[in-house]
Amino acid sequence: MNIKSTLIKVIFCGILLLSSTLNAQQTQYYHMPMPANIKAGNGKLLIDKNFSISLEGRYDERLTKEASRFLRRLDQKSGRFFIQHKVTGETENAELVISVSQPGEIKLHEDESYSITVSPTKIDLKAKTDLGAIRGLETLLQSIEVEEGNYYFKSLIINDNPRFAWRGLMLDVSRHYMPMDVIYRNLDAMAAVKLNVLHLHLSDDQGFRFQSKTFPKLTEVASDGLYYTHQELRDIISYADQRGIRVMPEIDVPGHATAMLVAFPELGSKDTTYTLERYAGIFDPTLDPTKDEVYVFLKALFEEMSTIFTDDFFHIGGDENMGKHWTESKSIQEFKKKHNLADNHDLHTYFNLRLQKVLAELGKRTMGWEEIMTTKMPKSAVIHSWRGENEGTAARKSLNEAAKSGYETILSNGYYLDLMYSTADHYLVDPIPEGSELSDEEKKRILGGEMCMWSELVVPETIDSRLWPRAAAIAERLWSPGSVNDVDDMYRRLEIIGLELEELGLKHYTARSVILRKLTKGHDITPLRTLVEVVEPMKGYTRNPGGTMYATYSPFSLWADAATADAKVAREFNNNVNLYLAGNFDAKGLAEQLTLWKKNHTKVLSLIERSPVLLEIKELSENLSITATIGLEAIAFIEKDIALPAKWYETSKKSLEAALENGGRTELQVISGIKMLVNQVEVQVKQ
Repeated sequence: MNIKSTLIKVIFCGILLLSSTLNAQQTQYYHMPMPANIKAGNGKLLIDKNFSISLEGRYDERLTKEASRFLRRLDQKSGRFFIQHKVTGETENAELVISVSQPGEIKLHEDESYSITVSPTKIDLKAKTDLGAIRGLETLLQSIEVEEGNYYFKSLIINDNPRFAWRGLMLDVSRHYMPMDVIYRNLDAMAAVKLNVLHLHLSDDQGFRFQSKTFPKLTEVASDGLYYTHQELRDIISYADQRGIRVMPEIDVPGHATAMLVAFPELGSKDTTYTLERYAGIFDPTLDPTKDEVYVFLKALFEEMSTIFTDDFFHIGGDENMGKHWTESKSIQEFKKKHNLADNHDLHTYFNLRLQKVLAELGKRTMGWEEIMTTKMPKSAVIHSWRGENEGTAARKSLNEAAKSGYETILSNGYYLDLMYSTADHYLVDPIPEGSELSDEEKKRILGGEMCMWSELVVPETIDSRLWPRAAAIAERLWSPGSVNDVDDMYRRLEIIGLELEELGLKHYTARSVILRKLTKGHDITPLRTLVEVVEPMKGYTRNPGGTMYATYSPFSLWADAATADAKVAREFNNNVNLYLAGNFDAKGLAEQLTLWKKNHTKVLSLIERSPVLLEIKELSENLSITATIGLEAIAFIEKDIALPAKWYETSKKSLEAALENGGRTELQVISGIKMLVNQVEVQVKQ
């Protein structure tokens, strides 16, 4: 087991209660997602070198492989040198007995429920399907504890099932291509937190990533040589299938079609020369829905893709079509009049309906971003809700409208991980919140949700740190009961799962050190680490205003790429300030932290002299030192150790406001805590 993870678990073992059933505020377990129902018993089952597994019932090779993989992972955690590393199904007196009724199918609404009973002598894992058993194995791996030098499973009774059937991750592999190893390790991570849909965004303005043998020009001129072959996609699907994960493709049409039109400009709405986009944004190139050749092309392409992607669903995109080229085209305007299409929205609907028929003939259900929802779209289509504010009812507006209109739907708004919002922001977005206006029948149409990783500013080296561990919290929102919503407890467990995910090969923590070493040319990164731990990248789309600050070929190993959402050190400092002002935290601890930040700037300046690329954080580092000094002065005054000069309060507030400016496209996250200290000074002065 990872040493850090072990230490954390030892600490929390000290506060375990003897027994309890799950509720929203418990803090005695480490699981993520939290099981639907969990009860602690008495005793424990020690893990020794004889640990083995027996399989019972009807199952296929998937379960045999996953059970063997479980053994290897358990052995790596415990270092027990198991005698058995493969599951034969004939082991007598096995410590873990897995019983399943039938093989599971990788499809929507397949049964993923399971139960686990851990006694001092045996573990019983029961599930209707092998998919449920696989989910249970991940729960068991999160149940390992350590005490007095022994690894063990504490006695537990777990009954678990997912809240939502659709628990997905959308990877944008078009704007920045993601190699196979990136896909594989993220599939492992998805399985670990019980996600079950990988949505591949394969085409956009910046690249076409599916190797079409029917239309080889698509990858010859529209991919920069970076794409997935048929065999690679089959390998991805097989790898996902083994872990109980569906793989759904997306070809985004009619907008976001620049890459396709680079290869086949005759399919476009404007007679022009198309070139691959190198920036982010919404662009004008659009397929011409009035040309029969467009439908012949898409039908052939979809037929080819359907021989590889076996999932029942096919995503056609359909978002952000501004219709500029449609409006400019005389022939398209005449077509609209001839077919009684009032506007571009009606024309888009005409296009979507023709594609829906093509996909239906291929045995596929159409899925698209919320723009495809019109009164004419068949109710078999799935609506993908993505627009609105990140929180509140606006995040669910199109979701609720779709459900009320009879469509099945999923939520992505509020789950855009590339925007670098905090885990808490995402965690509190619920597809069906308490007090929902929907009827029970309408609620059933909400299939779940899908987090999105758009890759305008994300490359293979940084994608893990943009996804994990925050994705685990959204996975919990989609699996666990809605009552599991305590943010503090979520962060406690997130720290543990974040460390354990590294065991799967993820680089969400190690990538930071690699980037910092690059920036310092191999020098000591400690001063940079001290600074980066209290900053976060600019939120939303502010880091890349207008989509033109960065191109697809820009370097993405700079200061902002080393920073991550949820700066833990800053969050803990701000919390400790609250505790201090309430009389529950020692001033000495705060002063030590502030003194470290105050002195750090001199060390950062030394690194900047060696690495001019770090010039962009000079003022950021100085601002941390200035604000830390203000914090120290405030604490000294609060503790009645010093008197402050006149106008100190006004001068300090101005300095704190100035420190809100970004540096290296990142923002300091400790200013709110220091502001609280400054405000306390004002209170005491007035007294």
